[in-house]
Amino acid sequence: LAALGVVQFGLMYALYIASFRWLPAYAVALFTVFTPLYVVLLDDLGRRRPHPRHLAAALLSAAGAGWVVWRALPPGTAWPGIALLQGANLCFAAGQLGYRRLRRTERGPDRSEAGNLAWMYLGAAAFTAAAAAAAGRPADLLALTPSAAWALFYLGLVPSGVAFYLWNRGAARVGAGPLAAANNLKVPLGVAMAWTVFGEPAPYARVLLGLAVVVGAVLWAVAEEKRPEQS
Repeated sequence: LAALGVVQFGLMYALYIASFRWLPAYAVALFTVFTPLYVVLLDDLGRRRPHPRHLAAALLSAAGAGWVVWRALPPGTAWPGIALLQGANLCFAAGQLGYRRLRRTERGPDRSEAGNLAWMYLGAAAFTAAAAAAAGRPADLLALTPSAAWALFYLGLVPSGVAFYLWNRGAARVGAGPLAAANNLKVPLGVAMAWTVFGEPAPYARVLLGLAVVVGAVLWAVAEEKRPEQS
């Protein structure tokens, strides 16, 4: 569990944050849309057989999310940043599939889910502390302004702590196809949140269309998961 936390949370965030050295924020958002493909491909590899409909739903989800955030990339976009993001995508996909498989083992349902995630967070925290020490700039933490410290506290507690807990709980209860497609719901929902809550400008038609495509991909995958049970 601690090792899963290192991969899904610790290493994923380290690679994700490092990519900002080479890419603007919108390009970072764009290149995270490939996570569903990694979920499907890793699941197919584990089951040793392909699932074309899962792959189609993942591609549809990636297309819908990519449509929301697509902008022409700036000249000289650095490939190291793109590679780091694909590493982050792969880590997040492997972590959620690993947790899903763990929960579906014979002993999995007997474990406390909160305890499971606590061990995962402990592994991620240990990795993050080691990475921060290796970076050699611990004084940066002491130089944080109160507003920056509160922002980090919120980001750690809610979008990471609570949200990842709920995400992994859900991941253990759905099939790989819906799980893969749902990974990209964060893109149009994030843009819609920036638009409605923070008053930022947004391409309204593209956001709504992209959200509809991603939701359609999730529903398509869910319908496919239910089909064997009905036959």
